[in-house]
Amino acid sequence: MRKKSGWLFPFIRTTIFAILLMTLGLILGFRYANEGSLFGQKISFFENLAKKTKASNLSNLINSSNGKATISMDTFWEVWQLLERDYLETAEIDENKMMDGAISGMVWGLGDPYTMYLPPEDNSKAEEDLAGSFYGVGIELAYIDGVVGIIAPLSGSPGEKAGLLAGDMIIHIKDENTGLDEDTTNWTLDDAVKNIRGPKGTSVILSIYRKSDNSNQDIKVVREEIIVESVTLEFAENNGKKFAHLKLAKFGERTLDEWNKAVTEITKQKDQIAGLILDLRNNPGGFFDVSIDVASDFVKNGVVVSQKSKYNTKNYNSTGKARLVGIPTVVLVNKGSASASEIVAGALRDDAKIKLIGEQTFGKGTVQDRRELSNGGGLHITVGRWLTPSGNWIHEDGLKVDVEVAQDYNTTDDEVLKKALEQF
Repeated sequence: MRKKSGWLFPFIRTTIFAILLMTLGLILGFRYANEGSLFGQKISFFENLAKKTKASNLSNLINSSNGKATISMDTFWEVWQLLERDYLETAEIDENKMMDGAISGMVWGLGDPYTMYLPPEDNSKAEEDLAGSFYGVGIELAYIDGVVGIIAPLSGSPGEKAGLLAGDMIIHIKDENTGLDEDTTNWTLDDAVKNIRGPKGTSVILSIYRKSDNSNQDIKVVREEIIVESVTLEFAENNGKKFAHLKLAKFGERTLDEWNKAVTEITKQKDQIAGLILDLRNNPGGFFDVSIDVASDFVKNGVVVSQKSKYNTKNYNSTGKARLVGIPTVVLVNKGSASASEIVAGALRDDAKIKLIGEQTFGKGTVQDRRELSNGGGLHITVGRWLTPSGNWIHEDGLKVDVEVAQDYNTTDDEVLKKALEQF
C-alpha cells in the first residue's frame, strides 16, 4: 500500500505541475498575442487561482520537480503586479518591453557580456549587420574595461570619417531626434546599439574617453546607410615589386563569395606577386565557419582552431583549398581585430609560420551560437572557448605580434602597411 502511495503522489503532483505550467504558458502566450491588452485579466486570473490555493503552495508546485524546490517566482509576480497597479504613468506601460527586460536581466545575470538576449527589433538589426547593410554610424561595440567601447569603426563609415577610433570608450550619448541625453553607465551592448542607430540623416553625439591620450571628446556623427564590403583587394608596387593588399573587414553572409572572387584574381597573377598582405585590422569577427574557410586558403592541412565546449573538445581542420599557399604573406592586426579575425591570425601564425604585424589583438576567445526564438528575438549563447592550433586561449589577452607597429592617427601615412612591405 505504501508503495502504491509513493508512486501515486508524485504522479499527481507532476500532473498538477504540468497543468499549471501549461495554464501559465497559455496566459503569457495570450498576452503576447494581444499586445498586453488583457494583462489585468491575467493578473486577476492568477489571483483567483492563488485564492483557491495558498500562494506558497502554488509557488512550490510551479517551481518544484520531484520534490526538489528551485527558485521562487513569487517576487517576480509581486513586482509585476505592483507596477501594473501603482506605477504613475499607467498608459506608458509596455508589457512586451517589460518581459524583454526581464529576460535580458536573466541573461545579464550570467556575467558574460557575450551571452545576450536580443528582442525582435534588435535581433533584426543584428541580422542586418551580418548581411552587410544597415543605418547607423558604422562602429562595432564591445565592453572595454567594463565600459561600452568601440572595437573598430568600419572602413569608410560615418564613424570613421568623424574621427572615432578603435579603443574609444563611449561614456555619454545625446540624440536630439529622440530626446536621449544619458550616460552609458550600466548600459548593455544592446542598449548602446539601439540608441546609436537611427534614421538616415539624423545625428548623434558620442562623448568618448580616449585612453591613449587621456582625453575626452564630443564627436557628432550623422547616420547614413552602411553598406559594407567584407573584402577589398588592391595591387600596388614597391621598389619594382608587385604586392597584393587583401583587406578583410568582417566575416559576414557575403564574405565567402567576395573572398573567393578576390582569391581567384590573386591566383591569376600569382607568378607576378612578390608578396601578399592580409589586412585584418579593425575586423571585429563574425561567422565562425567563414573563418575556417578563409584560413584554409593559407593552411594546407592540420587544425585551424579547436573549440572546447562543456561536453567535448572539437578540432576544426583545414578544408585543404590552400590556394594562397606559396605566396609570401604577412598579416596586419590591431586592437580592433577580434574573434574570427583572431582565429585566422592565430592559425596562420601557428600553422603557416606567418608573421603578425601591428598591435596586439583584442582578445575575444569565446564562441557564441545564435538561437532564433519564437517571438522573433534571438539569444546569443557562449557555447565554448576557442584555442589556437598550439592550444592557447587568448581571451582578454589577445595575440601578440611579431613586429609591433602602432598606427599614428595624426598622419595620413599607413605606418603598419609600410612596415609590412619591408618584410618582403
